[in-house]
Amino acid sequence: MKSQDIRATFLNFFKEKSHLIVPSAPMVTKDDPTLMFINSGMAPFKEYFLGNAIPKNNRISDSQKCLRVSGKHNDLEEVGYDTYHHTLFEMLGNWSFGDYFKKEAIAWAWELLTEVYKIDKDILYVTVFEGTEDADALEMDTEAYDLWKKHIPEDRILKGNKKDNFWEMGAQGPCGPCSEIHVDIRSAEEKEKVDAKTLINGDHPHVVEIWNLVFMQFNRKADGSLEDLPNKHIDTGMGFERLCMVLQNVQSNYDTDIFKPIISEIGTITNTKYGSNQQQDIATRVISDHLRAVAFSIADGQLPSNTGAGYVIRRILRRAIRYGFTFLDKKEPFIYKLVDVLSKKMGTAFPELIDQKQLIENVIREEEASFLKTLDKGLLLLDVLISSTDSKEISGEKVFELYDTFGFPVDLTALILAEKGYTLDEKGFQEELQKQKKRSRAASESATEDWTVLVEDAVAEFVGYDTLKTSVKITRYRKVTSVKDGEMYQLVFNLTPFYPEGGGQVGDKGSLEDIHGNVVYILDTKKENNVIIHFTKNLPKHILEGFIAVVEEKQRYRTACNHTATHLLHQALRKVLGTHVTQKGSAVHSKYLRFDFSHFSKLTTDELFEVENFVNARISGKLPLEEQRNVPMQDAIDQGAMALFGEKYGDTVRAIKFGASVELCGGTHVKNTSDLWHFKIKSEVGVASGIRRIEAITNDAVKDFYAKNNKILSEIKETLNNTKEPTKAVLKLQEENNFLQKQIEQLLREKAQHLSGELKSQLIDMNGVSFLAAKVDLDANGIKNLAFDLGKDATNLFLLFANAPSKDKAMLTCYISKELANERGYDAGKVVRELGKLIHGGGGGQNFFATAGGKNPGGISKALEKAKEYVI
Repeated sequence: MKSQDIRATFLNFFKEKSHLIVPSAPMVTKDDPTLMFINSGMAPFKEYFLGNAIPKNNRISDSQKCLRVSGKHNDLEEVGYDTYHHTLFEMLGNWSFGDYFKKEAIAWAWELLTEVYKIDKDILYVTVFEGTEDADALEMDTEAYDLWKKHIPEDRILKGNKKDNFWEMGAQGPCGPCSEIHVDIRSAEEKEKVDAKTLINGDHPHVVEIWNLVFMQFNRKADGSLEDLPNKHIDTGMGFERLCMVLQNVQSNYDTDIFKPIISEIGTITNTKYGSNQQQDIATRVISDHLRAVAFSIADGQLPSNTGAGYVIRRILRRAIRYGFTFLDKKEPFIYKLVDVLSKKMGTAFPELIDQKQLIENVIREEEASFLKTLDKGLLLLDVLISSTDSKEISGEKVFELYDTFGFPVDLTALILAEKGYTLDEKGFQEELQKQKKRSRAASESATEDWTVLVEDAVAEFVGYDTLKTSVKITRYRKVTSVKDGEMYQLVFNLTPFYPEGGGQVGDKGSLEDIHGNVVYILDTKKENNVIIHFTKNLPKHILEGFIAVVEEKQRYRTACNHTATHLLHQALRKVLGTHVTQKGSAVHSKYLRFDFSHFSKLTTDELFEVENFVNARISGKLPLEEQRNVPMQDAIDQGAMALFGEKYGDTVRAIKFGASVELCGGTHVKNTSDLWHFKIKSEVGVASGIRRIEAITNDAVKDFYAKNNKILSEIKETLNNTKEPTKAVLKLQEENNFLQKQIEQLLREKAQHLSGELKSQLIDMNGVSFLAAKVDLDANGIKNLAFDLGKDATNLFLLFANAPSKDKAMLTCYISKELANERGYDAGKVVRELGKLIHGGGGGQNFFATAGGKNPGGISKALEKAKEYVI
């Protein structure tokens, strides 16, 4: 049974059980601060379990793409070493929101597995929650046990502990007992030797969990106690890759048709054969797994970067690159070539892979090229590190610096050290790593109390499109304490004019005033699991009374101007550059806007002017806002509205139209384009392969920009004696400066040539070495040229030059003939590191040429004298 048929069978089965089939949500989360990525099938439905929103149907089923890089069985550094764990995986799930419960969930799971998929009943085992004697004092799930007895012999129903059979969303929130279904696909001989019951949840590659049925019936409070949920829910998750392994009768997820085309292509590109070499097999599994994680993330709008979710994606990709580099001997980009195979295999189920194929390839190729350069640089730095130590064990602190500062993988460091006969101080490295993690955790530590509910009103209605001021009541609040922000309060209103951060737009600020004149300030507004949350430093005094909520008008207006400008900019870019341009990210603030878009090259000056003029023409055209709220999604698309990849849209959407610009958008906008006054691009740069970024300003910021530039121009004119043609005057100065610079360079060359002749006569023979230590009055480049010039004519040369560019700066340059360095083991890098201490500095380089810098010119004479000791 092919993987696409397995997926379709699952969805059709639950469709026949009156479930609404929904597409996979984007893998990158938008309004859940507890998650960077969707890490389970239930994550997109948290707002329903929390009671913050009403589901479209009480029964839902889907295949959700998930990403896990930490937690139980999912450490990133372990993926590839076994055959059944992954970073990205599909989770097939069926959900009941207060509808059916254990009876139906268990019966349908057994029916699907044994009657539809026709898995042999004798190889299936189930677990149920055994209960606890801890503070929760939970009873055994006898209800589930009795229900399972109708389908499977009791000797294959196992009792599981809290760790394996009690599922929790997190430290707080909905939770409940669960029932896992395991499968034993071992050979008959293996089954005779060891009972499968002893291998359940034991990380055996062929005795694995394939489906988890969670019976969500409790809520975990901040103090750790449990309370019953108002309604009971079902949350199930079945590992698609593992299911395919079972149904395709293979012994590894990587032997299924999900991975085999990718693995085959890796073998073709790297000239290797999967199954013939253990290390190459691990590398192949790592690359085939990580390719999927990175490709899906990019398709959903998350590009590799140095922070947050982007850093996770970069880390996953770099792990794949280094396994190819180390074990498959690939020193040039190649992973991007696998995207074509992936998109052909999974594009039918996930069309974003086809739509975004070119972008995914471009981004991966650039990331590969960049990291391979980092690896080359790291190899040189590692050579320096090895040459500077007198021990066969390399300092863990130094290796951590190489890892932390330059991104050089520690496992690759350990491998190279072993090849050269060195060892790594693993304990010292781990200590430094733990210190860093501790610092990182401390910076982000926070404590969140339970919500104090004042009014039973689940969802705050947003009224901020129509008003910036309204009467509100606080329906709930909680206190959050963090290292970063200290003590803060989060407030929820029955309705709110405050726009919550989203769609790239910052959240509103403003104030809350009670009838007694007391005011607290709203510092930010965010959305969390469909709840609009207002942040304030102080809890209002009369919390049960009514308040007047007021949005800060100037910030909202400026932000709205910039948000409208992003729509016009998007339209302009597609008009000027082509319809291949699509938005890849945005940041809309009150002072500026940032817009990321797909394009293959830097914009020319003419193109930037044309884009600016296009937007400003729409501003001059005074186009009115045409807004449609709660319009059916397909109707909006049919009217030409643009939807963005990676965004999660409901059945009904809000469409924003200014002239021919139509986009789906929840942000705030001006009533007329003329409110923008003027649009000005301040910069245009590349942020990734095929991704460009424009920063621009509108309204008051443009006025300030021109006022500042006029002031600068006046100052320039005054400096140039109030010339009427400042551009010509500056060009003339540049010409004169270039002419004088060339004269200086010529004089320096002549000076170096003269010095070269003088210094040759000063060379002295010391133990067969032509030695010279001298102070010279040249810059660093001149000294380097001088040293190599002398090296052309002299053999066995050992030079140490020093200079003092200023009263608090000193430099040392060491040159050693290569034959001398190789035959006698001299090392210029070691020389400057040691002598550099005399000038209160340090440096390094290669064994034949190295430099050092310091802050003590007074130590130069001692350094020159001490240099003799290396050749005596």
